[in-house]
This record gives sequence, structure tokens and C-alpha cells, in this order.
Amino acid sequence: MKECRVRPGAAVRLDRIDPDSTPGFEGVKDDGHRELEKLTAHLGGLQELLYAEHRRGVLIVLQGMDSAGKDGTIRRVFTGVNPQGVRVASFRTPTAHELDHDFLWRVHEQLPARGEMVLFNRSHYEDVLVTRVHHLVPKEAWERRYREINEFERTLVQEGTTVLKFFLHIGRGEQKRRLKERLADPTKHWKFALEDLDDRGRWADYMTAYEEAIARTSTAWAPWYVVPSNRKWFRDLFVSERIVATLRGFHMRYPKLRPELRSARVH
Repeated sequence: MKECRVRPGAAVRLDRIDPDSTPGFEGVKDDGHRELEKLTAHLGGLQELLYAEHRRGVLIVLQGMDSAGKDGTIRRVFTGVNPQGVRVASFRTPTAHELDHDFLWRVHEQLPARGEMVLFNRSHYEDVLVTRVHHLVPKEAWERRYREINEFERTLVQEGTTVLKFFLHIGRGEQKRRLKERLADPTKHWKFALEDLDDRGRWADYMTAYEEAIARTSTAWAPWYVVPSNRKWFRDLFVSERIVATLRGFHMRYPKLRPELRSARVH
């Protein structure tokens, strides 16, 4: 299912990517659920290995329009992992204190330590998306940030952190359906905000901002994946498959017993 990976330097046209599609997967919904169950089991074991080996960290970035499914992806894909080695960090409107620093300042303390997997529910990319669409900073500021983000992520990778970035791509009609569902369901009222409607009114501007951000920051060391996400089961399957494949590629091993402990006896 690598078809969703954006090649470095490639142009991105979101209106040419069908959010209902399931690229690389020929099965139906039930097949996807069965495959996801297998991947969930594998992910639990691989995440334990990552934590035990304690050699590298993994940063997973989830971006998307409101109701694209960032929370749902986290809930379903990571249901079988040990919370001891996984964290979720969210980046909302910066505080006054955070605004007194450079835009990456608040990101640094949330980065994964060795052995840890961290999920960014929204991320440092808000500073080339929201700031651009809402004209919160001058154009020269957000233009400069593409380069700064690439350099920041390259440094992370050089220091032992693997970076995976997923844009959860839903259609405008599907977003409308999901937002109306939130309004109709009392258990989902807490998810609804007037800002969601404001951003929906700026849909075209956001698509332009996402297209440029993805195109200019999908690199060999920190690739973007544009994941068709109208079908929630495919969204979860794709993200899970990519993470599992990445972890398998580490060829991890459990640490051997330290020499000073080889003669230890349990009485």
C-alpha cells in the first residue's frame, strides 16, 4: 500500500485523490477488519521490542481537516500497545508563553525518547497551515518554515528518530456528514466547535495550504502519506500497515542479559 507515499519534489493535487479509494488493497471492509486485527497484534509485540531495545524513537504525525479521524486512528490502531512506551501529544492554539519563542520550541519537549513512540495529533505543521490560512503571520514567515521543518526533521532522523507523517484525506461531503453526526449525537457534542465551521468555510484555502506543505516537506527521511480516509477501516488499516512495516524494518532484538547478571540466582 505504498501508493499513498508522496515522492520528494512531487506536486500534490488533493482533488485528484479519491478519498473513497482503497489504493493497494483489493479486499472489502470485512477483509480490512480482519487484516487490521492481525496488524494490531503484531504492533503490540513490535512496540514492546522498540521499548526494550531502547535504541531509537518513532514520531508519527497525524494531520487532517476537522473530523478526518485523527482521534479515531489513534484509538483503533494503538489499542493493543503498552501505554508505558507510547504517548500522544496535541498542539492547539499556542499560549502567550509559547508565542514568545520560535514556532518549534513547544514541539521539542514532546519528541520521543529512545524506545518511545509518540503520536502528534496535529503538529508543528499547524504553523504552515492555520497561520497561513488565517493570515496570522506574514507570508515570508510561513514560507521560511518549510525549510526549517525539513531541517528539524532531518536532525531528528540523524539522531535516531524515525518520522512518519500521515495526512488523513476526507472529502468535503464526508466532513459535512460527520459534523452533522456530532451535532446529532450527545456523546459527541464535546468534539464540536464553531471553529470547525469557520475552517470548513475556508476549505479551498486549506486544501491549497496542505498541498504545498505536503509537497515541500515530503522528504526521503520524513515522508508524507496521503491516506484516503472516507472509509475509516481503510484509514486505520493503512496507517497500521505502514507503522508495522517500518518497525519490522528495524530488525530489532531483545537485549541480551548483561554480563554481571549472568551468574545471578533467584532464591
